[in-house]
Amino acid sequence: MVEFAPVKSSRLSDMIGEEIRTRLATGELSPGDKLPSERELAIQLNVSRNAVREALRMLEMSGVVELQKGAKGGAFIGNGNAEVLATGLRDLLNLRGITIEQLTESRIWLAEIVARVAVERATDEDLARLEANIQEAERRYAIGDLEGKLAAQLEFHNILARATRNPVLIVIIASTMELMHHVARMVGPETNDLALKSRRRFMKHMRARDAAAAVAEMTDHLEQLKHRYVALMRERENRRARNG
Repeated sequence: MVEFAPVKSSRLSDMIGEEIRTRLATGELSPGDKLPSERELAIQLNVSRNAVREALRMLEMSGVVELQKGAKGGAFIGNGNAEVLATGLRDLLNLRGITIEQLTESRIWLAEIVARVAVERATDEDLARLEANIQEAERRYAIGDLEGKLAAQLEFHNILARATRNPVLIVIIASTMELMHHVARMVGPETNDLALKSRRRFMKHMRARDAAAAVAEMTDHLEQLKHRYVALMRERENRRARNG
């Protein structure tokens, strides 16, 4: 027979956090709004200041609240933070909740969507930003700055996502790129210029507004990168297993 444990009441900090989130959902609070002081919140909610402080710390970690110090500081409703999602995904990867195969596969699918939409919606200013990014990556590669080259190549995807004008895609891609940066640092950056050559081919298709060719180029490059990441991550895990 199934047995149930006694139901425990929610922590006060969780309830306070949910109250603030509800005010956000109803429009009573908006990004940039300043919350009452800890003391005022504690009085209004009839809870301890410790409970309020814990709730605000939790909301800060989730990107809902920004805590600022100083005379004009306090708790402010934030604008969201893509790093929060990236951190959760990174923890899942480290805890084996997701695999490197699943991560790289989903990255390819997302990149296909972004590339297709960006080809249709990108402005001349977007194209100029993408071109400047490629030039920066090429400059970094020329001087042997592989970490700088990697950072520029990942930022290329963020610029492309912003060209879609879709805030959901922008946040998802930003989080994914944060996670891919984490993975790339573990396995080491590429030492060749294959990605840069692929970028040049991609931009040729993008300027021609050829979505199918642009998507095919992006997919082909990321498929090759996927095989590299999977092989190196497996090798890394095998070494860890051998070393205990």
